[in-house]
Amino acid sequence: MFFLRKNVSCPLINDKLPLSTPIQDVSFVVFDTETTGFQVATEDRLIEIGAVQVKGFEVVEQRQFQTYVNPNRQISREITELTKISNERVAGAPKSLEAITSFMEYIEETESVGLVGHYIGFDMLVLKSELKREKINLKKPVTVDTLDLIGYVAPSYDMRDLERYAMAFGTRIYERHSAIGDALTTAYLFAELLMLFYDRGNKTLGDLLKATDSQMRLML
Repeated sequence: MFFLRKNVSCPLINDKLPLSTPIQDVSFVVFDTETTGFQVATEDRLIEIGAVQVKGFEVVEQRQFQTYVNPNRQISREITELTKISNERVAGAPKSLEAITSFMEYIEETESVGLVGHYIGFDMLVLKSELKREKINLKKPVTVDTLDLIGYVAPSYDMRDLERYAMAFGTRIYERHSAIGDALTTAYLFAELLMLFYDRGNKTLGDLLKATDSQMRLML
């Protein structure tokens, strides 16, 4: 178990790798969450986590993680229509602490250096808020936001929607508003962006972290 202490760190291996490590030699976990709404610091709760590994420039589809989460509250009809996640579907699902523990175990198994997401600040807030309810503080992990990477590779783009970005960069699109579907879509977008980033002469993990070192990531 990762949560025997009140302060925990995400089990990433970034502190074991020098910043000079080539990008193609490192692994990332790309993840997404679904929730009962946007007020995750107060009344809204986690209902799904989905993740997939990206190693080098490849999405490792066989290394996926997905779990529904019992939010201990009703899921509105609007959210069910959006996500296809019903109260019945989550009734027997693990509670948030158990689900996040399983997710952390998956991260450890992938030997990844960072977490990746599309507007990852929201997804990290979801995890931190759920753990805070258990009086557990999650220390700041290394994160990469695809929005930051797009801002570096193609600064003329000014939109937030994941599907529109995937279409613009010609990458695969999976089921929307599903945590595992959006994680897979984000993973293929990230792999393409990473290759474009590399082709521009950015070869190392340090280059990537510097280029995506937004204020949002620093605040997590």
